[in-house]
Formats: sequence, C-alpha cells, structure tokens
Amino acid sequence: MKIEISKSDRKLRLYDGSGLIREFEIVFGFSPSGSKEVEGDGKTPEGEYVVCVKNPESKFHLSLGLNYPNESDAKRGLAAGLIRQDEYDAIIEAVNSNRLPPQHTALGGEIYIHGGGTEGDWTRGCVGLNDDNMTELFESMEIGMSVLILP
Repeated sequence: MKIEISKSDRKLRLYDGSGLIREFEIVFGFSPSGSKEVEGDGKTPEGEYVVCVKNPESKFHLSLGLNYPNESDAKRGLAAGLIRQDEYDAIIEAVNSNRLPPQHTALGGEIYIHGGGTEGDWTRGCVGLNDDNMTELFESMEIGMSVLILP
C-alpha cells in the first residue's frame, strides 16, 4: 500500500500492488500553496515521506504521522542556515531509523494525515480528511508505508 496526495486536485489516493483502490477528498494548511519551508508557515510539505507514527488517540480523531522533515528538507534547512549541524544529524538519524524526526526545529514538524473534517483549509500544514474516511485509511496503513505529496 502507498498514498499519493495531490495538492492541486485535493485528493488522497490509496494504492495497492494492483493500482488505485480508494480516493478521498482532503484539505490542507491555512496557506496551501507551495511546500512547507519553516515552522508556522501553514503549508503542507511536498515530496516523499513515510508513515512513522499511528496515533489512535489523536485530538483530530485518528492520525498518521509523517517523517517530516525528511532528508531533503534537512539538506535545504542546513544549506539555508535554518538548522544547525546537530539538528541535521538528528533528523538524518531518525529518518534512517524510520522514526519520527525532531519536531521542533525551525523547519517545523508535526505533519500528520488526520481526521477533523474537510471544511476549508484549516490545519497548520497537515492533511485533513473527514472522520469516516480517516478511519478507513488508518486501518489500511502500516508504519513504513510510502506517502508522496505532489504540488
């Protein structure tokens, strides 16, 4: 199984080995255009991520945590002087271990796919679904599954 998120058409598509199996309507952060760059920008990141946390007790029904920032985010942040070398190293170590990377750097964090509804772009950079769809998705996903977020 894998997830493909298209920001331009606001769809989350769930695939298995034989192709598309389900499509869901989604919403984004309060500033949905462009990729996440820094903490608090309200943007949803773009790129290749992995589910590294399943939270059955999310305040937004259920949630799947993504490994944001990933290696390319960390490289961008280090080159731009947004994060220190030790923060970069900690992010890389977490990504290589399939663990949640440090969540409180200048790059931001706490990027989840979660429930809570699809009425307007209301998250802080996450991907929002209605609760019934989130339940279905949550039950289908496992730690380590691929999530591709496209512009």
